Parts: sequence; structure tokens; C-alpha cells
Amino acid sequence: MRTVRTTVSDLDESLQDHRQAGPTVSRMLVGAQLRRLREARGVTREEAGNAIRASHSKISRLELGRTSFKRRDVADLLTLYGVTDDAERATLLSLAEQAGVPGWWQAYGDVVPGWFDAYLGLEQAACVIRSYEVQFVPGLLQTEEYARAVIQLGRRDVTGPEVERRVALRMRRQELLHRRSNPPKLWTVIDETALRRLIGGPATMRAQIEHLIRVSELPQVTVQIMPLCAGAHPGAAGPITILRFPEGELPDVVYLEQLAGALYLDKPAETERYWHLMNRLDIEAEQPGAAAATLRRILKEI
Repeated sequence: MRTVRTTVSDLDESLQDHRQAGPTVSRMLVGAQLRRLREARGVTREEAGNAIRASHSKISRLELGRTSFKRRDVADLLTLYGVTDDAERATLLSLAEQAGVPGWWQAYGDVVPGWFDAYLGLEQAACVIRSYEVQFVPGLLQTEEYARAVIQLGRRDVTGPEVERRVALRMRRQELLHRRSNPPKLWTVIDETALRRLIGGPATMRAQIEHLIRVSELPQVTVQIMPLCAGAHPGAAGPITILRFPEGELPDVVYLEQLAGALYLDKPAETERYWHLMNRLDIEAEQPGAAAATLRRILKEI
């Protein structure tokens, strides 16, 4: 069973650790602390909503980190929850203000759809990223040329400058795999069809496969390949990403991207189902040690 952080000082330390994650994760951490305080006091969401002149649904959104905090609202809630210690109040109020600080990717707001903004914050804060990709190489492992070709697929309306902005954002995301302090563990299963699909032409694809061989040697990166001979398998329905966070801070999140939006699942009953699916994919795919040999074989055939 995973433990839960319960003190404001713990929350402060956690938020400092994830400052690079931007407002998404920060709001979720502060919201979770407000929920713990409310439940410990035996206050209903309706009562909390009345205290800040709002509905119970707004309290729910605050506690889930889906909306920004107003200092006055947080102060009123702390009073309702019996938090009278000046130091504790000041700390939580400060953290609520910090939760409004933009993430680095908001400088790319012109090319980041609203439904993807939350994912970027979660990705930055995750300690484990597990994924299955059926059509493309995962974004965190793409080369610039491959990323450029993927972004241009079926998007004749996208201008050259916009394409380059999107490529720059994708390359910036990849920096988290190389950061000195606590880089996340990336464990991905790539369908062999994605590696044989000539995105951007033979030269681009060869460079992408060579890059995969190099990056798969990083201690924080595990690459498995789902071979064509595996036939039908549980992941055939589409790509999956599961994000796990440092112990007890946030629930696991399953991210399912669609054509013009995405689903975020965080209820245990939902995430456990996808963990089970991912574990089955890991078993049916080639073992990690075989990835380099398979990639070299594919490289010779391009």
C-alpha cells in the first residue's frame, strides 16, 4: 500500500522538488492537502463551498487541482479547517501562489493545445513513464527530423514556423531524460510496425533507429519491441501512457491521446486495469536485452 504525505512541510518539500513541473502538478499537490484538511475536520464539500461563496463543485475542482487558487479562498478554507498556526498558514498560502507560476512550456502556448498542457506538467513530475506505441516512435525518443516529419503528417495547413516551434517543444521535453537530479524511468514498448514505417524517408528513419539504439543504452531508459510475429495482442487498440509519481504524492495517471483531445484516467479501478494491460504487453514483447539486435536488423533492411 502506498503511503500518503500529510504535513504542510512535506508538501512544501515536494513542491520544491517538482518546481519544474509547473502549475498542473503544483495545483494537484496543494489541492490534495486541502482535501486532507477538510476530511480530517469532517467538513463537507457543500460547507466548504459556502465558506468561500462557491459551489461544492468548485471545491471538488480545487481539490483535484483543476482550477487555480485565490489567496482569499485558501485563507478562508484554512480557517474553516482549523489551521490557526501562522507558519502553517503562511506556508500553504505561499504554495498556493506558487501553483500559479507558469511552466516552461507555456512559452509554447501558441502551439500547445489546451488538452495537452496538463500532460506536459504531469510528464515533468513523473518518476516512471510507461508507454506503448503502435504507430510512431515515442515523442521522448524522437530525433528532430523524425519529429518534424511526424508533425507535418496530414497537416498541410501548418506553417513552417509552427512546425519548428512544435519540434523545439518536443526536443525540450526530452531534456527530462538527461537531467542530473532524479530523471524519470522511461519504459516503453514499441510495435515493430512503427519502426518499419518510413516516416520522413529512409535517411530520416535510419537516423531515428540509430538514435533509439543509443538512447536505449541509458540506464533510465528501457525499450522493448513488440514483434510482428506476435500477431494480435492486448495493445492493438492504440497507444497508452501511464505516469507514476514519487511515493504517495499523486495517484497514477493514464493518458490516452485522441485525434483532437485526450483522456486522463486517475481512479484506481481504471489505472490498475491499464497497469495489468501494460504488464501483459511487456511479457509478450521481446525482452529488453533483445532490442538493440532487433533495431540493428531493421536498420540493415531500410
